[in-house]
Amino acid sequence: MADMLPESWRGVLGEELAKPYAKELVDFVEQERARGPVYPPREEVFAALEATPYDQVKVLILGQDPYHGAGQGHGLCFSVRPGVRTPPSLRNIYKEMKDELGLPVPDNGYLMPWARQGVLLLNAVLTVREGEANSHKGKGWEKVTDAVIRAVAARPDPAVFVLWGNYAKKKLPLIDEERHTVVQGAHPSPLSAKKFFGSRPFTQINAAVAAQGHTPIDWRIPDLG
Repeated sequence: MADMLPESWRGVLGEELAKPYAKELVDFVEQERARGPVYPPREEVFAALEATPYDQVKVLILGQDPYHGAGQGHGLCFSVRPGVRTPPSLRNIYKEMKDELGLPVPDNGYLMPWARQGVLLLNAVLTVREGEANSHKGKGWEKVTDAVIRAVAARPDPAVFVLWGNYAKKKLPLIDEERHTVVQGAHPSPLSAKKFFGSRPFTQINAAVAAQGHTPIDWRIPDLG
């Protein structure tokens, strides 16, 4: 699995992915792919790490597992490819963005512009069986992504960790809150969006990014028309 990692992450994650569980995880995912569709495609499993190199992470937003609808999951949490309908959780993120920052709601759910500015869009579980949420939970991905969180938290350069919902908040012990900023809130899914709306996460994130000496994130997502 280590050979699938983008270059910038190999030094910090290579040792983790050499552990025996990682081979078992790869074997499990390959067996699942042999049975039917698994998202994201093999070449996009580490797309979030590819888009946001280790030394460029300003913000880490943690999702749970990939979207499981046909053609949705492409390796960045909350994001979908151009041409795929914006899912409900992301629509709620956009609504908060519009209410909080006055930015227009884009016509797509492709969050690559965030990733390219240093927003690591990481799911805790990196693969999923089509049509079955959490179907790859507890198979080993959490150990891999915990190692990603620890690696970002271990850098001398501070970052902002965004933990939406109870599942994400369980990762708090991996982060030194004296060195890093943690933005917590309700999950933007329709089940908890009432508590998410009005939480002003984008302002909090950018205030922390600026205080850490970095250029704030431009949250606008261009229309793809």
